[in-house]
Amino acid sequence: MLSLSRPIAFIDLETTGVSLSSDRIVEIAIIKLLPDGSRQAKRKLINPQMPIPPQSSEVHGITDEMVANAPTFKQVANEIKMFIDNCDLGGYNSNRFDIPILMEEFLRSGLDVDLSNRRMVDVQHIFYTMEPRTLSAAYKFFCEKELINAHSAEADIDATIEVLMAQLKRYEQLGNSIDSILGVIGEEKIVDYARRFGYDDKGNEIFNFGKHKGKTVAEVLRTEPQYYDWMMRGDFPLHTKQKLTEILNKTLLKNN
Repeated sequence: MLSLSRPIAFIDLETTGVSLSSDRIVEIAIIKLLPDGSRQAKRKLINPQMPIPPQSSEVHGITDEMVANAPTFKQVANEIKMFIDNCDLGGYNSNRFDIPILMEEFLRSGLDVDLSNRRMVDVQHIFYTMEPRTLSAAYKFFCEKELINAHSAEADIDATIEVLMAQLKRYEQLGNSIDSILGVIGEEKIVDYARRFGYDDKGNEIFNFGKHKGKTVAEVLRTEPQYYDWMMRGDFPLHTKQKLTEILNKTLLKNN
C-alpha cells in the first residue's frame, strides 16, 4: 500500500481540446487516497460555456447536449478547491496537462490556489523514467540484448528491424503485414512533415500553430494573403513552404 503522510488527489480531466490557454474542462474526476487507505471520489460534468468540437467528443464521448444543464466551472470551483485542499496531486501526464488546465480554470474563476507546497506525482513520468523510450531500451526489452555501437547508423537500423520482428512475435494482433500493423497502431495523415499543418474533420488543411491555429489554411490565405509571404520568409522547413504554396495554388484555382 502507498504510504502517505497526507492525502493525494489523482485528477483526470476531459476537455474541449488540448490548448492550456483556450480550452475548457467538460468533465473532472478526482479520487483522493487518504493515509488510512480509504478513498474519496468526486466526478462532475462541467459546462465549458463554449462548443465542444466534434473531434473532442469522439475522444471522450461528451457532447454539448450532455453538459447543457451542467454547472460551469466557476460554480463548482470552490467545491473542487476544498476537496483537494491539503492534498498532494497525481495523475497521468498531469504535470503537463491536467494540473495546468485546472489552474487556468481556477484563475478564470477568481480563485488563487497555491500549489507551491504540494508534491506532484505524474505516473507517466514514472513510466518514462523507469522504461526509457530509446532504441537501446527497446532492444533490451524486446530482444533481451545490449545494443552494441548504439548511434552507429547500420547498428541502429539492424536493431530496429530486430525489434520489429520481436514485436510481431510478442503482439499477435499486429499481424505480419504493413497494412495489419498500421491497422492496429493507426496511420497519421499528415500535410507537412513538421506538422505545422493538419486536417480538420472535413479533410481541409488547417494551421496547427500560431494565431490561426485551427483555421483552414485556404481561408487565411484568402483573407490575409500577407501571411503567406510572412511564412515564406520565415524560419519554416522547405517542405512546409512547399505544401503552403500547393495549398495557395489550389485555392487560387478554385477562385478562378
